Amino acid sequence: MEITQLYDLNHTLSAEYLKGFKYAWQALSGLKEFILTLGKSLDKNEYNEVSPSVWIHRTAKIAPTACLNAPLIIGADTEVRHCAFIRGSALIGCGCVVGNSTELKNVILFDGVQVPHYNYVGDSILGYKSHMGAGSITSNVKSDKQNVVIKGEGIRIETGLKKVGAMLGDFVEVGCNSVLNPGTVIGRNTNIYPLSCVRGVIPANSIYKTGGIVADKKR
Repeated sequence: MEITQLYDLNHTLSAEYLKGFKYAWQALSGLKEFILTLGKSLDKNEYNEVSPSVWIHRTAKIAPTACLNAPLIIGADTEVRHCAFIRGSALIGCGCVVGNSTELKNVILFDGVQVPHYNYVGDSILGYKSHMGAGSITSNVKSDKQNVVIKGEGIRIETGLKKVGAMLGDFVEVGCNSVLNPGTVIGRNTNIYPLSCVRGVIPANSIYKTGGIVADKKR
């Protein structure tokens, strides 16, 4: 559940920033300020500041219908497709796909992340080469509007935050039309079945099946 257990920090520009925290959700509150500072330090030969505090790598492909709000950094060879809505405070790595009608807000996407079809990702951190199937979303606010609590087997951690989406480890696969409830943490190399309603801490190297059954991938 700790940052070092979820992520290979060699695949993000936020490595030094994340090293300052134990848990990934602790990085959400200061993300806007971090992106603003990082953007000003980027190599101007590689990144264009296309509008105030919006930095895009010269090799990125951005659809003319995409909405790009500051602060925002988009890495090399990333594709932002038709009608993507990036609301701001987003750090998007290299080789990512942000797809049709996908909405991002206050997020870190490590290199190689794919959110390609009708996804909502808010107040979340998605690890290296993680993938969200069509229509899958991160729910980032509880229905009772109380602060989010991280829960798992023998685990209960008060985040002190009203908005926490999902923390996906490296190589996580989320099936189509799944909902990741506030405070969901998914370990590396885990697969989530389509149409799942996921909450709490899901171990690494697992398969989350219909009905909330968690199986070990090694079996």
